[in-house]
Amino acid sequence: MTATPMAHRLVSTDIAESQHNGQREACDETIRPARRTIDEVMAEASGRLRRVGPMLAAIEVRVGALLVDTRSQAQRELQGEVPGALRVERNVLEWRLDPASEHRLPEVTGYEARVIVMCAEGYSSVLAAVSLQELGLVNATDMVGGFGAWERAGLPVIGGQRASA
Repeated sequence: MTATPMAHRLVSTDIAESQHNGQREACDETIRPARRTIDEVMAEASGRLRRVGPMLAAIEVRVGALLVDTRSQAQRELQGEVPGALRVERNVLEWRLDPASEHRLPEVTGYEARVIVMCAEGYSSVLAAVSLQELGLVNATDMVGGFGAWERAGLPVIGGQRASA
């Protein structure tokens, strides 16, 4: 079975005849969320993105892309940070990056901005990037492998637990 991109599916519509004039009319429309596994949701979401690896992300950042780190403060303190990345926790991402939001960050200059979302391992960033695309940020994507891949690639990291080791 292929996953449907719709968030909801029409499950049933009951049609009843009006007692007054004999015309058929919809009297009850029940909409239930589609049941899909997280693997199906992730596959669909990933298919909407042109995901980038850490080396390409680093190059894009050098030429003006925004690298958005959605990890929690606790994760950043433990693992370290990417110099120059915007720190925007996942729970406020859409408000901070929507160009039409009064709560947007000044770095977000318009709907054409190149935004690369980075999480810890490259999973939640997929869903976050798709959410940004749904807001109209057509060039939003995510980084495959997240912060872990960035670090394993030997790219710059500051702070974190290993800095004190």
